[in-house]
Amino acid sequence: MSAELRIENLSKAYAPGLRPAVNGVSFTVGAGEIVVLLGPSGCGKTTTLRCVAGLENATGGSIRIGGEIISSPEQGILVPPRRRNFGMVFQSYAVWPHMTVRQNVAYPLAGRGLSRAEKAAMVEHAIEIVQLQPYVDRPVTALSGGQMQRVALARSIVYKPRLLLLDEPLSNLDAQLRLRLRDDLRRIVKEAGLTALYVTHDQSEAVVLGDRIGVMRDGKLLQLSPATELYNEPADAFVAAFTGSTNRIGGRAATVAHPFGSVQTASGTFEARMTRGIAAGQDVQVMIRPENVRLDVRRDGETAADGRIARASFMGIQTNYEVDAFGARIEVVEAGTTPRFRTGDHVAIDLPAASCLAYPAT
Repeated sequence: MSAELRIENLSKAYAPGLRPAVNGVSFTVGAGEIVVLLGPSGCGKTTTLRCVAGLENATGGSIRIGGEIISSPEQGILVPPRRRNFGMVFQSYAVWPHMTVRQNVAYPLAGRGLSRAEKAAMVEHAIEIVQLQPYVDRPVTALSGGQMQRVALARSIVYKPRLLLLDEPLSNLDAQLRLRLRDDLRRIVKEAGLTALYVTHDQSEAVVLGDRIGVMRDGKLLQLSPATELYNEPADAFVAAFTGSTNRIGGRAATVAHPFGSVQTASGTFEARMTRGIAAGQDVQVMIRPENVRLDVRRDGETAADGRIARASFMGIQTNYEVDAFGARIEVVEAGTTPRFRTGDHVAIDLPAASCLAYPAT
Protein backbone atom coordinates (compact mmCIF):
# COMPACT_ATOMS: atom_id res chain seq x y z
CA MET A 1 0.00 0.00 0.00
CA SER A 2 1.44 3.40 -0.97
CA ALA A 3 2.23 5.83 1.85
CA GLU A 4 3.01 9.49 2.37
CA LEU A 5 6.67 10.53 2.41
CA ARG A 6 7.42 13.51 4.65
CA ILE A 7 10.86 15.13 4.79
CA GLU A 8 11.50 17.89 7.31
CA ASN A 9 14.62 20.07 7.44
CA LEU A 10 16.79 17.31 5.95
CA SER A 11 20.54 17.94 5.99
CA LYS A 12 23.52 15.90 4.88
CA ALA A 13 27.11 17.02 5.35
CA TYR A 14 29.94 14.69 4.37
CA ALA A 15 32.52 16.39 6.58
CA PRO A 16 32.59 19.22 9.13
CA GLY A 17 33.27 22.60 7.56
CA LEU A 18 32.17 21.56 4.07
CA ARG A 19 29.06 22.97 2.41
CA PRO A 20 26.21 20.52 3.08
CA ALA A 21 25.19 18.37 0.11
CA VAL A 22 21.60 18.77 1.34
CA ASN A 23 20.76 21.85 3.37
CA GLY A 24 17.46 22.16 5.23
CA VAL A 25 15.21 20.50 2.63
CA SER A 26 11.53 20.01 3.51
CA PHE A 27 8.70 18.62 1.39
CA THR A 28 5.91 16.05 1.37
CA VAL A 29 4.98 13.47 -1.26
CA GLY A 30 1.34 12.52 -0.86
CA ALA A 31 0.24 8.89 -1.02
CA GLY A 32 0.01 7.92 -4.70
CA GLU A 33 1.78 11.12 -5.85
CA ILE A 34 4.86 11.36 -8.09
CA VAL A 35 7.31 14.09 -7.11
CA VAL A 36 10.33 14.73 -9.32
CA LEU A 37 13.51 16.35 -7.98
CA LEU A 38 15.14 18.31 -10.78
CA GLY A 39 18.45 20.11 -10.86
CA PRO A 40 22.01 20.21 -12.19
CA SER A 41 24.72 17.78 -11.13
CA GLY A 42 25.78 18.34 -7.54
CA CYS A 43 22.56 20.07 -6.46
CA GLY A 44 21.72 17.46 -3.80
CA LYS A 45 18.82 15.67 -5.47
CA THR A 46 20.41 12.21 -5.53
CA THR A 47 21.76 12.63 -2.00
CA THR A 48 18.22 13.43 -0.84
CA LEU A 49 16.94 10.24 -2.50
CA ARG A 50 19.75 8.16 -1.01
CA CYS A 51 18.97 9.51 2.47
CA VAL A 52 15.37 8.37 2.03
CA ALA A 53 16.63 4.95 0.95
CA GLY A 54 19.07 4.71 3.86
CA LEU A 55 22.06 4.45 1.52
CA GLU A 56 23.29 7.71 3.06
CA ASN A 57 22.81 8.67 6.70
CA ALA A 58 21.31 12.13 7.14
CA THR A 59 23.07 14.46 9.57
CA GLY A 60 19.95 16.44 10.45
CA GLY A 61 16.19 16.59 10.08
CA SER A 62 13.70 13.76 9.83
CA ILE A 63 12.22 11.39 7.24
CA ARG A 64 8.83 9.70 7.67
CA ILE A 65 7.15 7.07 5.50
CA GLY A 66 3.49 6.53 6.26
CA GLY A 67 3.90 8.44 9.53
CA GLU A 68 6.74 6.19 10.73
CA ILE A 69 10.01 7.97 11.47
CA ILE A 70 12.75 6.12 9.59
CA SER A 71 15.52 8.70 10.07
CA SER A 72 16.04 11.31 12.78
CA PRO A 73 19.63 11.85 13.93
CA GLU A 74 18.47 14.15 16.74
CA GLN A 75 16.29 11.36 18.16
CA GLY A 76 18.83 8.63 17.46
CA ILE A 77 16.48 6.88 15.01
CA LEU A 78 17.89 5.17 11.93
CA VAL A 79 15.80 2.36 10.43
CA PRO A 80 17.97 0.11 8.20
CA PRO A 81 17.16 0.11 4.46
CA ARG A 82 15.81 -3.46 4.47
CA ARG A 83 13.06 -2.43 6.92
CA ARG A 84 11.92 0.72 5.09
CA ASN A 85 9.79 -1.18 2.56
CA PHE A 86 10.64 0.76 -0.58
CA GLY A 87 11.43 -0.22 -4.15
CA MET A 88 14.32 1.34 -6.02
CA VAL A 89 15.27 1.63 -9.69
CA PHE A 90 18.83 2.72 -10.48
CA GLN A 91 20.53 4.19 -13.54
CA SER A 92 21.96 0.76 -14.34
CA TYR A 93 19.56 -2.08 -15.07
CA ALA A 94 20.79 -4.13 -12.07
CA VAL A 95 19.12 -7.34 -13.24
CA TRP A 96 20.34 -10.87 -12.58
CA PRO A 97 21.88 -11.92 -15.94
CA HIS A 98 21.55 -15.68 -15.30
CA MET A 99 17.78 -15.49 -14.66
CA THR A 100 14.73 -15.17 -16.85
CA VAL A 101 12.35 -12.21 -16.68
CA ARG A 102 10.00 -14.17 -14.43
CA GLN A 103 12.79 -15.26 -12.10
CA ASN A 104 14.13 -11.70 -11.79
CA VAL A 105 10.73 -10.29 -10.91
CA ALA A 106 10.00 -13.10 -8.45
CA TYR A 107 13.33 -12.78 -6.62
CA PRO A 108 12.24 -10.10 -4.06
CA LEU A 109 9.30 -12.30 -2.96
CA ALA A 110 11.57 -15.00 -1.55
CA GLY A 111 11.37 -15.35 2.21
CA ARG A 112 8.18 -13.30 2.57
CA GLY A 113 6.02 -16.20 3.69
CA LEU A 114 3.88 -16.22 0.54
CA SER A 115 2.39 -19.30 -1.08
CA ARG A 116 3.48 -20.35 -4.56
CA ALA A 117 0.12 -19.24 -5.98
CA GLU A 118 0.37 -15.81 -4.31
CA LYS A 119 3.88 -15.31 -5.67
CA ALA A 120 2.82 -16.33 -9.18
CA ALA A 121 -0.13 -13.96 -9.16
CA MET A 122 2.00 -11.03 -7.94
CA VAL A 123 4.70 -11.71 -10.55
CA GLU A 124 2.17 -11.96 -13.36
CA HIS A 125 0.53 -8.70 -12.27
CA ALA A 126 3.86 -6.81 -12.15
CA ILE A 127 4.91 -8.17 -15.54
CA GLU A 128 1.55 -7.20 -17.00
CA ILE A 129 1.86 -3.62 -15.71
CA VAL A 130 5.24 -3.16 -17.43
CA GLN A 131 3.95 -4.96 -20.55
CA LEU A 132 6.54 -7.73 -20.73
CA GLN A 133 4.17 -10.71 -20.99
CA PRO A 134 5.65 -11.98 -24.30
CA TYR A 135 9.14 -12.12 -22.75
CA VAL A 136 8.32 -13.66 -19.38
CA ASP A 137 10.45 -16.80 -19.86
CA ARG A 138 13.20 -15.16 -21.90
CA PRO A 139 16.69 -14.67 -20.38
CA VAL A 140 17.16 -11.00 -19.50
CA THR A 141 20.40 -10.96 -21.50
CA ALA A 142 18.27 -11.39 -24.65
CA LEU A 143 16.33 -8.16 -23.96
CA SER A 144 16.92 -4.58 -25.09
CA GLY A 145 18.06 -1.92 -22.63
CA GLY A 146 14.56 -0.54 -22.32
CA GLN A 147 13.13 -4.00 -21.67
CA MET A 148 15.75 -4.71 -19.00
CA GLN A 149 14.83 -1.47 -17.25
CA ARG A 150 11.18 -2.58 -17.33
CA VAL A 151 12.27 -5.80 -15.64
CA ALA A 152 14.04 -3.75 -12.95
CA LEU A 153 10.88 -1.68 -12.52
CA ALA A 154 8.65 -4.77 -12.25
CA ARG A 155 11.01 -6.24 -9.67
CA SER A 156 10.76 -3.01 -7.63
CA ILE A 157 6.95 -2.93 -7.58
CA VAL A 158 6.13 -6.66 -7.34
CA TYR A 159 5.99 -6.71 -3.52
CA LYS A 160 3.86 -3.52 -3.40
CA PRO A 161 6.28 -1.26 -1.53
CA ARG A 162 5.14 1.80 0.40
CA LEU A 163 7.43 3.99 -1.70
CA LEU A 164 9.20 3.80 -5.07
CA LEU A 165 12.53 5.60 -5.53
CA LEU A 166 13.89 6.19 -9.04
CA ASP A 167 17.42 7.50 -9.55
CA GLU A 168 17.67 8.72 -13.18
CA PRO A 169 16.44 5.33 -14.47
CA LEU A 170 16.36 6.42 -18.13
CA SER A 171 19.81 8.01 -18.37
CA ASN A 172 21.55 4.89 -19.74
CA LEU A 173 19.06 4.36 -22.58
CA ASP A 174 19.46 5.70 -26.10
CA ALA A 175 17.30 8.67 -27.12
CA GLN A 176 14.43 6.72 -28.74
CA LEU A 177 14.18 4.15 -25.94
CA ARG A 178 14.31 6.92 -23.37
CA LEU A 179 11.36 8.71 -24.95
CA ARG A 180 9.36 5.49 -25.27
CA LEU A 181 9.89 4.39 -21.65
CA ARG A 182 9.46 7.94 -20.33
CA ASP A 183 5.97 8.07 -21.77
CA ASP A 184 5.12 4.68 -20.24
CA LEU A 185 6.73 5.19 -16.85
CA ARG A 186 4.07 7.51 -15.43
CA ARG A 187 1.34 5.08 -16.48
CA ILE A 188 3.20 2.19 -14.84
CA VAL A 189 3.68 4.00 -11.51
CA LYS A 190 0.09 5.25 -11.44
CA GLU A 191 -1.33 1.85 -12.40
CA ALA A 192 0.68 0.26 -9.60
CA GLY A 193 -0.76 2.86 -7.20
CA LEU A 194 2.64 3.84 -5.79
CA THR A 195 4.06 6.91 -4.11
CA ALA A 196 7.19 7.83 -6.06
CA LEU A 197 10.21 10.09 -5.67
CA TYR A 198 12.03 10.50 -8.99
CA VAL A 199 15.40 12.17 -9.57
CA THR A 200 16.50 13.60 -12.93
CA HIS A 201 18.37 16.48 -14.56
CA ASP A 202 16.14 16.27 -17.66
CA GLN A 203 13.36 18.89 -17.72
CA SER A 204 11.24 17.01 -20.27
CA GLU A 205 11.27 13.87 -18.09
CA ALA A 206 10.22 15.94 -15.09
CA VAL A 207 7.30 17.54 -16.92
CA VAL A 208 5.99 14.25 -18.33
CA LEU A 209 6.35 12.24 -15.11
CA GLY A 210 5.78 14.51 -12.15
CA ASP A 211 2.59 15.55 -10.41
CA ARG A 212 4.86 18.17 -8.86
CA ILE A 213 8.45 19.14 -9.65
CA GLY A 214 11.02 20.34 -7.14
CA VAL A 215 14.01 22.34 -8.40
CA MET A 216 17.18 22.07 -6.33
CA ARG A 217 20.39 24.06 -6.31
CA ASP A 218 23.39 23.95 -3.95
CA GLY A 219 21.62 21.58 -1.59
CA LYS A 220 18.46 23.68 -1.26
CA LEU A 221 14.95 23.15 -2.59
CA LEU A 222 14.07 26.38 -4.40
CA GLN A 223 10.52 25.58 -5.53
CA LEU A 224 8.13 22.63 -5.51
CA SER A 225 5.12 23.13 -7.80
CA PRO A 226 3.07 21.57 -10.61
CA ALA A 227 4.79 21.87 -13.99
CA THR A 228 2.56 24.70 -15.28
CA GLU A 229 3.17 26.83 -12.19
CA LEU A 230 6.90 26.10 -12.22
CA TYR A 231 7.17 27.14 -15.86
CA ASN A 232 4.96 30.23 -15.71
CA GLU A 233 5.68 31.45 -12.18
CA PRO A 234 9.27 30.46 -11.33
CA ALA A 235 10.38 31.43 -7.83
CA ASP A 236 13.62 33.03 -8.99
CA ALA A 237 15.80 33.64 -12.02
CA PHE A 238 17.65 30.33 -11.64
CA VAL A 239 14.42 28.32 -11.68
CA ALA A 240 13.22 30.29 -14.71
CA ALA A 241 16.44 29.62 -16.63
CA PHE A 242 16.73 25.96 -15.62
CA THR A 243 13.16 24.99 -16.50
CA GLY A 244 13.19 26.27 -20.08
CA SER A 245 14.50 28.78 -22.58
CA THR A 246 14.03 32.31 -21.29
CA ASN A 247 15.07 35.85 -22.15
CA ARG A 248 16.89 38.07 -19.67
CA ILE A 249 16.44 41.83 -19.95
CA GLY A 250 18.30 44.11 -17.58
CA GLY A 251 16.79 47.36 -16.38
CA ARG A 252 15.65 49.45 -13.45
CA ALA A 253 12.31 49.38 -11.64
CA ALA A 254 11.00 52.87 -12.48
CA THR A 255 7.66 52.47 -10.69
CA VAL A 256 6.30 49.70 -8.49
CA ALA A 257 2.63 49.11 -7.64
CA HIS A 258 2.56 45.42 -6.80
CA PRO A 259 2.07 43.07 -8.48
CA PHE A 260 3.05 45.18 -11.53
CA GLY A 261 5.50 47.94 -12.23
CA SER A 262 7.40 49.62 -15.06
CA VAL A 263 10.93 48.69 -16.07
CA GLN A 264 13.22 51.28 -17.64
CA THR A 265 15.86 50.02 -20.08
CA ALA A 266 18.42 51.79 -22.23
CA SER A 267 15.98 51.90 -25.14
CA GLY A 268 12.46 51.87 -23.76
CA THR A 269 10.08 51.12 -20.93
CA PHE A 270 7.71 48.18 -20.48
CA GLU A 271 5.47 46.73 -17.78
CA ALA A 272 6.33 43.61 -15.77
CA ARG A 273 5.21 41.62 -12.75
CA MET A 274 7.39 42.50 -9.77
CA THR A 275 8.49 39.72 -7.46
CA ARG A 276 8.34 40.34 -3.74
CA GLY A 277 10.78 42.83 -2.27
CA ILE A 278 11.50 44.90 -5.39
CA ALA A 279 11.38 48.67 -4.79
CA ALA A 280 11.38 51.62 -7.19
CA GLY A 281 14.89 52.51 -8.33
CA GLN A 282 16.21 48.98 -7.88
CA ASP A 283 18.14 47.20 -10.65
CA VAL A 284 16.16 44.22 -11.94
CA GLN A 285 16.44 41.32 -14.34
CA VAL A 286 13.28 40.55 -16.30
CA MET A 287 12.62 37.03 -17.55
CA ILE A 288 10.17 36.22 -20.36
CA ARG A 289 9.75 32.99 -22.33
CA PRO A 290 10.42 33.21 -26.11
CA GLU A 291 6.95 31.91 -26.95
CA ASN A 292 5.31 34.74 -24.96
CA VAL A 293 6.93 37.59 -26.94
CA ARG A 294 4.70 39.06 -29.66
CA LEU A 295 5.88 40.52 -32.95
CA ASP A 296 3.91 42.57 -35.45
CA VAL A 297 4.45 44.58 -38.61
CA ARG A 298 5.86 48.03 -37.89
CA ARG A 299 3.40 50.80 -38.86
CA ASP A 300 4.03 54.53 -39.24
CA GLY A 301 3.18 56.54 -36.15
CA GLU A 302 2.95 53.44 -33.96
CA THR A 303 4.05 53.87 -30.36
CA ALA A 304 4.89 50.18 -29.76
CA ALA A 305 8.52 49.38 -28.99
CA ASP A 306 10.82 49.00 -31.96
CA GLY A 307 12.77 45.83 -32.65
CA ARG A 308 15.05 44.66 -35.42
CA ILE A 309 15.22 41.05 -36.63
CA ALA A 310 18.85 39.99 -36.18
CA ARG A 311 18.25 36.40 -37.26
CA ALA A 312 15.36 34.29 -38.53
CA SER A 313 15.53 30.48 -38.48
CA PHE A 314 12.67 28.56 -40.11
CA MET A 315 12.11 25.20 -38.34
CA GLY A 316 9.18 23.81 -40.37
CA ILE A 317 6.33 24.27 -37.90
CA GLN A 318 7.76 27.38 -36.25
CA THR A 319 10.21 30.20 -36.80
CA ASN A 320 12.81 31.17 -34.23
CA TYR A 321 13.77 34.84 -34.27
CA GLU A 322 16.50 36.80 -32.56
CA VAL A 323 15.37 40.39 -32.11
CA ASP A 324 17.38 43.39 -30.94
CA ALA A 325 15.17 45.40 -28.58
CA PHE A 326 15.24 46.99 -25.12
CA GLY A 327 19.02 46.88 -25.16
CA ALA A 328 19.08 43.07 -25.37
CA ARG A 329 19.03 40.21 -27.87
CA ILE A 330 15.60 38.65 -27.42
CA GLU A 331 14.63 35.17 -28.62
CA VAL A 332 11.12 34.79 -30.05
CA VAL A 333 9.32 31.57 -31.08
CA GLU A 334 6.40 31.99 -33.45
CA ALA A 335 4.25 29.04 -34.56
CA GLY A 336 3.31 28.68 -38.23
CA THR A 337 4.60 27.13 -41.42
CA THR A 338 5.46 30.45 -43.08
CA PRO A 339 7.94 32.96 -41.59
CA ARG A 340 6.46 36.44 -41.29
CA PHE A 341 9.74 38.37 -41.09
CA ARG A 342 13.24 38.31 -42.53
CA THR A 343 16.61 39.30 -41.15
CA GLY A 344 16.88 43.09 -41.05
CA ASP A 345 13.14 43.79 -40.79
CA HIS A 346 11.98 46.36 -38.25
CA VAL A 347 9.08 45.05 -36.16
CA ALA A 348 6.81 46.15 -33.37
CA ILE A 349 7.65 44.08 -30.28
CA ASP A 350 5.33 43.56 -27.35
CA LEU A 351 6.27 42.02 -24.01
CA PRO A 352 2.96 41.15 -22.26
CA ALA A 353 3.19 42.36 -18.66
CA ALA A 354 1.63 39.17 -17.27
CA SER A 355 4.41 37.09 -18.90
CA CYS A 356 7.29 39.29 -17.70
CA LEU A 357 8.73 38.49 -14.27
CA ALA A 358 11.15 40.97 -12.70
CA TYR A 359 13.69 39.68 -10.19
CA PRO A 360 16.42 41.53 -8.26
CA ALA A 361 19.42 41.93 -10.55
CA THR A 362 21.68 40.12 -8.07
